[in-house]
Amino acid sequence: MAEPRKPGRTSGYHMGQVDTVISVEEVTKQVEAMRSDIAVDTLDALANNDPFVEIESLRAGYGKMEILHGINLKVGRGQSLCMIGPNGAGKSTVLHAIFGFNNIFSGRIRIGDGPDKQDITKLSPENKLKSAGVAYILQDKSVFPGMTVEENLWMGGYLKDSPAEAKAAAEEVFDKYPRLAARRKHQAKVLSGGERRLLEISRALVMKPEVLLVDEPSIGLEPRFIDTVFEILHDLQKVEGKTIIMVEQNAKKGLEFADIGYVLVSGELAMANAGDRLLEDPEVGRLFLGG
Repeated sequence: MAEPRKPGRTSGYHMGQVDTVISVEEVTKQVEAMRSDIAVDTLDALANNDPFVEIESLRAGYGKMEILHGINLKVGRGQSLCMIGPNGAGKSTVLHAIFGFNNIFSGRIRIGDGPDKQDITKLSPENKLKSAGVAYILQDKSVFPGMTVEENLWMGGYLKDSPAEAKAAAEEVFDKYPRLAARRKHQAKVLSGGERRLLEISRALVMKPEVLLVDEPSIGLEPRFIDTVFEILHDLQKVEGKTIIMVEQNAKKGLEFADIGYVLVSGELAMANAGDRLLEDPEVGRLFLGG
């Protein structure tokens, strides 16, 4: 017979079997106590000293409210970066800023190889997708449920020069994912959770982006589908060379996947290291991994 759990044990935030979960406020307080100044050279080294996407001293937010307070971010071409942290830390706000969904008060966002990067700070989301190759994969429930799988993919190509180009690009996606092709005439609302997430990812691929901004890929999924989604993202990075910047509430899965891990708290960068090194950090484990 299993030994009964002892009441009152405190464990991590967002992960693990716990009796008492640390509050968001307490996690924030404890991570802030751990925070140290992170040199730009450290971020460069994590990006193999050749960042493809680069955020410099970014201050951004919504309306007049500043959420991000001087964030720096660097990730190399074909690398993956996962941001973790308590609710309200500003993780999704970073993705929103990169794609142009909020207000940027100062700082800049650049993309490209070598010294001649393109400054995309003030570009519209449409131009970031079409001319800079940056795609945003939204959280759950972003498909059009009354449209077929095929029509959803066509919508992903709305910035193509013609409907024919969008349809041709959709066919390439169907070739890559036969599971979607078999359901091309089905309405999206009848898909399983894993199939819907595959459709959301695939719709972003129609424009053939180089950078994928992925917001909570595991949210709302049954455990049996989560591995499938991360296998898809692994293929996109390792086989197709996509650069992936991710926010993930399942900290263990996100850090296992990513080359680089950032911990955000209160709109600032608190920790940065290789993903596997953060997984090994006992304080990260205690606060975020249920250990």
